[in-house]
Amino acid sequence: MDLIANLATGFAVALTPANLAFCFLGVLIGTLVGVLPGIAPITTIAILLPFTFTLPPASAMIMLSGIFYGAQYGGSTTAILVNLPGESSSIVTCLDGHQMAKQGRAGPALAIAAIASFFAGTIATIIIAVASVPLSALALKFTAAEYFSLMVLGLTGSIALAHGSAIKAVAMVLLGLLLGLVGIDVNTGLPRMTLGIGELGDGIGFVAIAIGLFGISELMVALSRPQDRTLLSVALSQLWPSRKELRDCVPPMLRGTAIGSILGVLPGGGAALSSFASYAVEKKTSRTPERFGRGAIEGVAGPEAANNAGAQTSFIPLLTLGIPGNAIMALMVGALMIQGIQPGPQVMTAQPQLFWGVIASMWLGNLMLVILNLPLVGLWVSLLRVPYRILFPAIALFCCIGTYSISNSQLDIGLMLIFALVGVFFVKVGAEPAPFILGFILGPLMEENFRRAMNLSRGDPVVFVERPISAALLFLTVLLLAVLVLPAVRAKREEVFQE
Repeated sequence: MDLIANLATGFAVALTPANLAFCFLGVLIGTLVGVLPGIAPITTIAILLPFTFTLPPASAMIMLSGIFYGAQYGGSTTAILVNLPGESSSIVTCLDGHQMAKQGRAGPALAIAAIASFFAGTIATIIIAVASVPLSALALKFTAAEYFSLMVLGLTGSIALAHGSAIKAVAMVLLGLLLGLVGIDVNTGLPRMTLGIGELGDGIGFVAIAIGLFGISELMVALSRPQDRTLLSVALSQLWPSRKELRDCVPPMLRGTAIGSILGVLPGGGAALSSFASYAVEKKTSRTPERFGRGAIEGVAGPEAANNAGAQTSFIPLLTLGIPGNAIMALMVGALMIQGIQPGPQVMTAQPQLFWGVIASMWLGNLMLVILNLPLVGLWVSLLRVPYRILFPAIALFCCIGTYSISNSQLDIGLMLIFALVGVFFVKVGAEPAPFILGFILGPLMEENFRRAMNLSRGDPVVFVERPISAALLFLTVLLLAVLVLPAVRAKREEVFQE
């Protein structure tokens, strides 16, 4: 009964005219950024962070959430019709989706992508609603020791699941932790690593880093890539797949939803990892694996279900524990902090309208996306004809306005440009920035909880292993590190990311 009452509260919030409008705006923008290659949802969320400052917290989170899972829909459209994934989680969809399009079956591929995404989104929303209450109740038992151990596990997971070299991922985490400590030490009141710049007393601005690292730098990298495309068209009358195709896609959708729901919760997981894992499972379990890569509709249904489920269940650790599992969730933490809300299990009790409103909006957003994507597929594809020389200057202008508007500081603009160059450097050397941003967000929280735990235990570090939950989390961390350094696992990891 509590779950029904909570969902009723959520739908009462989500169905207000203002929040419906923000939900629609979020999924519309998400579809746009999914369609347009080079503009990722993390870039868009980073750019829009400053503009959410004036919105109510529930409206801001509903819109930003819609951008994230809406991009999964839009990315599949260009992956199928143009063989160009607008979003990293849609890379796998290119393999069979574009082959179907070249065979004149673009309509069924687009339809099954939308159906699988809606199905997975609905199930994932139910999972979030059901899992949130017990997880939040468990999180209320957390003390400083458990929170510190959980953050260590989260950062270790981001290293294990980061693309490229694990050593580079460790370096990214450590760099993020160090920069997160810049500012006034709350215990001693003394400045740390501020270089004598008074404005850094409050720390390096999160918005400046986010927009520089994921906004400006992504635009600079995208401008260096060729933009030649061959556009395929599809008639609206050719959209619906046959009954046999629908029957064949039911098991992949179920498996993809399960895979995405599990991997989305894990630190470092999310939509992209889920779609790759789902495709691998479908190919392994198929009686005719040779069809994959040549237009197998199951190769579209499974990954599309997985990426949408993974995108939505990645909200579970954020909403229940206040811990971001990936870089986009870290930006969501930033959005809550901009609103003056400390992420964590207390959000459910202190901000029930926000908590349940976001969950209810996910189902409404998925319904809007089905209506938006299928009938308007021609419109989305035509947007690919917009020249980048027109699109990118406008985005860069929004980046500068948004960064400056937070504190009206020229230093923030300078920091944004510095981190833009740092982001380009990360790309050139093959270092993924996601572990960096997670380290930056979690660094101050880790320090605070570590100090609090040590104060409560009077300096005895045994407190981290004598409490059962904390010990279990540290055991999982050690196990993950042990598995990561095994030669066979390391070789397989590199092979998977190479594929």
